[in-house]
Amino acid sequence: MSLINELINSGRLKTSELIKAFKTVERRDFLRPEDSGREEINAPLDIGYGQTISQPETVVFMLEKLQPESGEKILDVGCGSGWTTALLAEAVGDKGKVYAIERIPDLKKFAEANINKYDYIKNGTVYIICSDGFYGLPEFSPFDKILVSAASEEIPSELIKELKIGGRLVMPVGKKSVSQSITAMDKISEAEFKKREYPGFIFVPLIKND
Repeated sequence: MSLINELINSGRLKTSELIKAFKTVERRDFLRPEDSGREEINAPLDIGYGQTISQPETVVFMLEKLQPESGEKILDVGCGSGWTTALLAEAVGDKGKVYAIERIPDLKKFAEANINKYDYIKNGTVYIICSDGFYGLPEFSPFDKILVSAASEEIPSELIKELKIGGRLVMPVGKKSVSQSITAMDKISEAEFKKREYPGFIFVPLIKND
């Protein structure tokens, strides 16, 4: 049984749109050549520059909390290999948009090459920008959803500003190299937020350029 089918059968991957995305977008297309054949390993894998492609179970958990929907505009901070970006693109469909940020130029190129195995960039669903994830992309805001795949001690205020009212942000929050909590935050109004925290994760840090 494939890892994705195991996650479905266990009830962790349950939303129909996300099931379709995980079955369409193959993790193997986002690995380095030296990791070929390791796509079924339920663990993070190195992609260079101190970054990883996240553990599939963790990606499933975050996307189930984010609940991307057809037609939405989503910000993906720290796209790395491009796997989560492509999963989001499949979930939002042709009428949606995914703006992905990657701060490391070589990883941006890696993500683009991987995503180009599909049609998401070609059809105008995905845009990848080399930039500082702490500041988001205010020129394209507001976003329906924001996914951050790197940890910070707090949610950057700039990202909160760029989230639309009624939108949701999901990211790991906590101290560097210590167990962190994946936090799902709904923006009720400009001053009111609803947060849910799920402890027990460790992510690479969200780096802020000086």
